[in-house]
Amino acid sequence: MRYLPLTPADRAEMLGVIGVDSIDDLFADVPVAARKAELFDLPRHAGEMEVERHLQALAAKNRPAGAGPFFCGAGAYKHHVPATVDHIIQRSEFLTSYTPYQPEIAQGTLQVLFEFQTQVAALTGLEVANASMYDGSTGCAEAVMMAQRVTRRKKAVLSGGLHPHYAAVTQTIAHAEGMDITRLPVAIDAEAAVIAAITPETACVVVQTPNVFGVVTDVSKIAEAAHAAGALMIVVTTEAVSFGLLKSPGEMGADIAVAEGQSIGVGLSYGGPYVGLFACREKFVRQMPGRLCGETVDAEGRRGFVLTLSTREQHIRREKATSNICTNSGLCALAFTIHLSLLGERGLRDLAAINHAKARQLRDALAAVPGVEILTPRFFNEFAVRVPGGAAQAVEALLGDGIVAGVPFSRLDPKAGLDDVLLVAATETTTDADIAAFAQALKGRTL
Repeated sequence: MRYLPLTPADRAEMLGVIGVDSIDDLFADVPVAARKAELFDLPRHAGEMEVERHLQALAAKNRPAGAGPFFCGAGAYKHHVPATVDHIIQRSEFLTSYTPYQPEIAQGTLQVLFEFQTQVAALTGLEVANASMYDGSTGCAEAVMMAQRVTRRKKAVLSGGLHPHYAAVTQTIAHAEGMDITRLPVAIDAEAAVIAAITPETACVVVQTPNVFGVVTDVSKIAEAAHAAGALMIVVTTEAVSFGLLKSPGEMGADIAVAEGQSIGVGLSYGGPYVGLFACREKFVRQMPGRLCGETVDAEGRRGFVLTLSTREQHIRREKATSNICTNSGLCALAFTIHLSLLGERGLRDLAAINHAKARQLRDALAAVPGVEILTPRFFNEFAVRVPGGAAQAVEALLGDGIVAGVPFSRLDPKAGLDDVLLVAATETTTDADIAAFAQALKGRTL
């Protein structure tokens, strides 16, 4: 039976309030050529086994990341996730309410969020962290909005080394808030340009390290210049494993740190869902978006956990809220917390060292290929190379050899004019045989 809750009169009233004559007018921004005039010719029904076979046939057309040499990065990294993570994540202690507004029945969820916040604060070198964001890119946009509230200024400077997807998300959200976004030209090493762009009207500067080209930068000088102008410093990191080896954002003077936490505990999963990490200086905590979980004691003195500073949230403050209560990725935050707990500080440092060593090995192998130029002067586990004949063409050709050679930069920013630049990454999952196969296949193509 069809469920039609609205009458024609209801629809007419809503259209009148919106200010259009018909439902078709709502699609005016969609080109006519892109619209479907009739229903798709889809089968009306099928048996369960038939549907399973059809879906399996579709899935078989994909090439899994683990099916051979794989060098993709650019914000999403292939790391080993121990089977223990999946086992622990399904324990009954964590199967409590997703939105923990009743602490007496959600202690498992709240304790995990508290531990997660503690881990993120330690990784980023800042005093306070929230209970996660939707992902790294939306966290970046929220950081810019937060800087606007703190400084009461409208201008933000985005480094030319910031991941283009992060920049695009930030520009989209900032536009709705009336902010003036200065997005600097794409640059492999962008430190000097960022400092030059800071003015007394700047609310914040956004820099990424390692940046989208893999360049590792000590951004302390940028932080000094930003603070001298009364602006906040926002540091973005897309590869969370790098925290195990590199100086933390807090050590470099960041006021806000944003990161993508996918590398720890979360698989590639076709690009999501992921988990955004967000931390800041304690003095800015009341302007920080997202949930905050605090530790307390109950009437009998027993340790317990509750959401705190909830007056920032939209169910209380409405349009004045600094937090959207729907932004955190609780399940992915749980996976992150479990994996990082299993690793420990020493394990994370060892994992980071292995990643860097694998990347150096890959760099040396590709540097020996005629015509290939290494563009990234200093890196963690990812770097950029210039490939003769075009990066996209090289990737397509090497797929025939069963090698996923990396991410052409033109896929991230088609207008940058860097069609011959390829981003390649190596992690603990990369083998010596993978590296040798990649170099040999690329050498065969460039000769």
